[in-house]
Amino acid sequence: MIRIGAALGALLVIVLALAAPREADAQDARAFVATLGQEAIQVLGPGVPVAQRQARFRELFRDDFDLAGIGQFVLGRYWRVATPQEQQDFLGLFQEYLVRAYSARLGEYGGEPFRVTGVRPNGDESIVNSEIIRPNSSPIAVDWYLIGRGPYKITDVYVGGVSMKVTQRDEFASVIQRNGGRVEALITQLRQKLGVAG
Repeated sequence: MIRIGAALGALLVIVLALAAPREADAQDARAFVATLGQEAIQVLGPGVPVAQRQARFRELFRDDFDLAGIGQFVLGRYWRVATPQEQQDFLGLFQEYLVRAYSARLGEYGGEPFRVTGVRPNGDESIVNSEIIRPNSSPIAVDWYLIGRGPYKITDVYVGGVSMKVTQRDEFASVIQRNGGRVEALITQLRQKLGVAG
């Protein structure tokens, strides 16, 4: 009887020890997104110059996003047929594309209150739910998909239910398909759109 009680006690200690980091991870994921969201919304405020806004977004994408993983997902099957140089060129241009697209897209919410509303596990990822509160309108839901356990990396962001990386994958795949499956065609188009020399 004592052995069974000791075994149950040991099992309880192990379960609690395993559960505690998961609980701490959820809190850390919540704090990570709360801080990131506040910084992003502040830098998007109406009085912030576009160049400063984009510079801050470049830092956020470089430091806090899994750009290599997102880039590979976005190119999908074309990642495997791209040359190493094309992969490198694409990732650099893709980061700049995201900086400009999201600083412009989220710019309309600059200065609005931001709050984290929940965290849930999703396989190896954590999903942190948040919202941007807008006066006289419904809140905008923003869901952050994170990997890691501090430092976290963002693998996707859903704004208003729309996935950043799925949207980009569909858009970029259609460009490549229209150009005979050549990744170079997408790179050329991104350079033109961004005004970057090749």
